[in-house]
Amino acid sequence: MDGFQAYGAGKAGGAFDPLTFIRQPQTVLFSIVILGCVANEGYVNRPEEVEEFCIFNRNQNACNYAVSMGTLCFLCSTGFLALDSYFPQITGVKDRKKAVMADIGVSALWSVVWFVGFCFLANQWQVSKEEDNPLNEGADAARATIIFSFFSVFTWAVQCLLAIHRFKLGADSVIFNQDYIDPNQQEALDEAPPTEE
Repeated sequence: MDGFQAYGAGKAGGAFDPLTFIRQPQTVLFSIVILGCVANEGYVNRPEEVEEFCIFNRNQNACNYAVSMGTLCFLCSTGFLALDSYFPQITGVKDRKKAVMADIGVSALWSVVWFVGFCFLANQWQVSKEEDNPLNEGADAARATIIFSFFSVFTWAVQCLLAIHRFKLGADSVIFNQDYIDPNQQEALDEAPPTEE
C-alpha cells in the first residue's frame, strides 16, 4: 500500500522527506540572479548626465520588466516552494488536484513571460549603442540577465511538464475517494440487501 499516490504524493499525513524535496527542480535561483544582475548593474550614468539610464538601449522599460518579473517570479516561486513542502499534508484529493492545476497554469504562464522577456532583453541589448556606455559597464550583468532569462523559459517549461505528469497520475480510486463517505453509512450500504428492479 505504500506505492499508492494521489497527484504525485503519498497518502496524506506522511512525513516530510527533505531529500525528495531538495531534488525537485526549483526556479527561485534564476529569478534571484536576474533580479540581482539588473538591480545591481543594470543602470549606468555618464558624467555629464544626472540621471541613471538602463544599459539595455537606454530603455527604462527593459530594466523595469526584468526587475518586476524577477521580483514577482521570486515571490511566486517561494509560494510554490512552500506549497510543495505542504503538499503531502493536504488530505483532500480535490485540493491536491487544484494545487497541481495551479502549478501547471502558473508554470506555463512564467515560461511564456520569460520567453517574452528573453526576446525583449536580447533585442534591446543588440541595438544598444556603444557611445551610450563607452566603458562597457554592466555588460556582464546584462549578458547574465539575458542568459538566465533564456534558461528560465526551459526551467519553467520543465516545471509545467512535471506538474502535468503529476496531474496525469491522478488518484488511485481504490485508495483515494474524491467524496467523503461516513463510515457508518458505508457499513449500512454494505449490509443492505440488493434491491430488485
